[in-house]
Amino acid sequence: MEEQFNSQENEENTIRNDNKQIFILSGQSNMAGRGGVNSHKKFDGILPPECQPDPKILRLDAHLKWVEAHEPLHGDIDNKKTCGIGPGMPFTKAVRSQDPSIDVVGLVPCAVGGTAIKEWEKGAHLYENMVKRAKASIRCGGEIKAILWYQGESDTSSQHDADTYKANMERFIHNVRSDLCLPTLPIIQVAIISGNKTWLEKVRESQLGINLPNVVCVDAKGLELREDNLHLTTEAQVKLGNMLADAYLKNFVSPPC
Repeated sequence: MEEQFNSQENEENTIRNDNKQIFILSGQSNMAGRGGVNSHKKFDGILPPECQPDPKILRLDAHLKWVEAHEPLHGDIDNKKTCGIGPGMPFTKAVRSQDPSIDVVGLVPCAVGGTAIKEWEKGAHLYENMVKRAKASIRCGGEIKAILWYQGESDTSSQHDADTYKANMERFIHNVRSDLCLPTLPIIQVAIISGNKTWLEKVRESQLGINLPNVVCVDAKGLELREDNLHLTTEAQVKLGNMLADAYLKNFVSPPC
């Protein structure tokens, strides 16, 4: 009984931790995660070590409550689709293992599958919900350290969407920094590798060509896709999580003296 009480007390202390390092996970299905989801839209439930729960890793649930993070991270956010493994947990495990000064990490899932950049413009539901969740995440302490963004497949469907992607993404970055009052907030975006091949390279070019302060791009090229040729496999998501962690630590964390 005493052991159970101590466990609950430790969990509550972790959730109330004022020094949480918070990361926003946003974009569309490859950020929400489809790793381990089979052709029958069922998640196989297989968790590699990089995706196993850890009491020091929290997620903000759909009711804006901090809970211990478990895969699938976006299960109650991207709830009209079947979610599986995304890059969020592997990213967090890698960051914590490489930087021992990082204690509690809070993840804020916001990604929704099948969404184009225009659905993330200021005033749109997805954008406003993301900002609302981000603000709620720091209500009891903690600091938003970065946004991890993986989106763009839905913008490969027409020349207009592809041609306007860069301007729309740059506007998104400006707006979210302004609305969160974080003018230098790091943004780590992923250059897509799937979508309509006619305009895929144009969107990739836009993503890789954004030149704004504290914005870096991780290229997913070479990562394995599932049989649908759209979504990353579990193994690829683990690799991507490590790539995102390397980008974050290299660009935004000062090495120890």
